[in-house]
Amino acid sequence: MGAAQPFGPRLAAAMAEHGPLCVGIDPHAGLLGAWGLPDSVEGLERFAATCVEAFGGQVACVKPQSAFFERFGSRGVAVLEATLAGLRDAGTLSLLDVKRGDIGSTMGAYADAYLDEASPLRADAITVSPYLGYGSLRPALDLAAATGRGVFVLTLTSNPEGAAVQHARSGGSTGAGSVAGGVVAGATVDNAPARARGELGSVGLVVGATVGSAVSDLDLDLAAMGGPLLAPGFGAQGGTGEDLRRVFGPALGQVLVSSSREVLGAGPDVAALRSTARATADAVPRSRTLPSSS
Repeated sequence: MGAAQPFGPRLAAAMAEHGPLCVGIDPHAGLLGAWGLPDSVEGLERFAATCVEAFGGQVACVKPQSAFFERFGSRGVAVLEATLAGLRDAGTLSLLDVKRGDIGSTMGAYADAYLDEASPLRADAITVSPYLGYGSLRPALDLAAATGRGVFVLTLTSNPEGAAVQHARSGGSTGAGSVAGGVVAGATVDNAPARARGELGSVGLVVGATVGSAVSDLDLDLAAMGGPLLAPGFGAQGGTGEDLRRVFGPALGQVLVSSSREVLGAGPDVAALRSTARATADAVPRSRTLPSSS
């Protein structure tokens, strides 16, 4: 059985309660060492369990980065399963950062792995890559809709290599002619029913907090898209409140800031992690009320 309510309204309610912050769980070797933990499955398990204890019930959303678990093989994936289960038990939304993208039955299998109610790796939402065409994501988009889950589609990333693909135009001079514009257009269509109900959509976009003038340069209407906007790069990676206002403009109320290094650097003390997460959430500028979460 799918979730009782779509992901978008659930996220809107969580953001209203806890603030627009998604905390990453990024157990890379350097961070494990900084926490005094070994770069091993045992260290990974202790790190992840501490994050669940610190952030469960405290923030709007938590984003485990799958690669840092997968690098330990099947035992690491087992820790990821336990982490996602722990977040479910805490009543905290999970966004699994897997950035999957493929076609046909393969994309369908990825969708089953992360979005099917029967999967031990199920999350409330996942990140996906649209660079085989937005339509190639349909198996994930459809299963997410059927089970009350969400997807966040890579759109404008802050890495310097991203612009060569994302800003590229297929013809014409408007945002609709750019690769990023095509992604925004697809998400706008998929979110239209939720928007008509006055709800936040369940198809989100990933747009970096430090992409500068790209949104306006490409003439992208993120507010009309109607879904959440995951904004990595806030805090330690250089993004400021003023950057958020400049990048997102009238869509600022849809922004879910993603922060990993800024918050995780306070560990391993649980109280310090919680305090830093709260301070980070409080530093995110707000502009308007999200669509109804009722």
